[in-house]
Amino acid sequence: MPARPAEPSRVTALDQARALLARAKEQKAARLEEDSAAVVRPVPAPRTTETRVQQALDTATVERALPTLPAVSDLLSGTLKGGSVYSVRGSTALVMAMMAGPSAEGAWCGVVGLPSFGAEAARELGVDLERLVLVPDPERDWLSVVAALVDALTVVVVRPPGEVTPGEASRLAARLRTRGAMLIAVGSWPGSEARLEVQGNVWTGLGAGEGYLAGRQATVAVTGRGASRQHQLWLPAVDGSIRSVRPLDAARPLDDQWEAVG
Repeated sequence: MPARPAEPSRVTALDQARALLARAKEQKAARLEEDSAAVVRPVPAPRTTETRVQQALDTATVERALPTLPAVSDLLSGTLKGGSVYSVRGSTALVMAMMAGPSAEGAWCGVVGLPSFGAEAARELGVDLERLVLVPDPERDWLSVVAALVDALTVVVVRPPGEVTPGEASRLAARLRTRGAMLIAVGSWPGSEARLEVQGNVWTGLGAGEGYLAGRQATVAVTGRGASRQHQLWLPAVDGSIRSVRPLDAARPLDDQWEAVG
């Protein structure tokens, strides 16, 4: 009887992430051995994931206070903190707004486990797509994939496939503190620096049953470190910006608003 052909080995998302990071680190080490006086000419940012992670390794810096959009700073009553975890419920736009501040200042970002993540929407909110790495389906190795990316990127967004145990959160927290990176969890996360949840929305632009949605005022509940409060945020405003709601914004006629809760 002829021998059965060997089954092809299965390459997991973790295997890909590890190989990607290993190649990037090898390339970086090889360049460090070159003449330090050599002039390096700037080149357009490559679009392959491997080279993007390599560039993140080259430009990585450990910072405790990350660049933050003014609206997010108002929301948190302070800046975003490297080495911390923030959990967000109810709004991908809010996640993108939190990414936008560091990204605009040159930080590299990654998104894990969000196959429907809208890159174009993220760009409109200020995320630099040339410094964005997407891993839509990390399969069962999501935690290891996130840990690997934390070593190279400054901001990592993840939607866990299930409940995160305190042990898993603790191991990743130690890695975040060492690296100075920030994690944004879509959903709950044990021991997060702050928990942000959109509890209600008021959309503008519908008029009397006609027109289109032009802006959204979101009510965001912020909980963390023993404090809890609510904040009103344009997410986004009619002009596309993200900012805190001012008192005059409430003067818009009621027939131009549509309220949604949840």
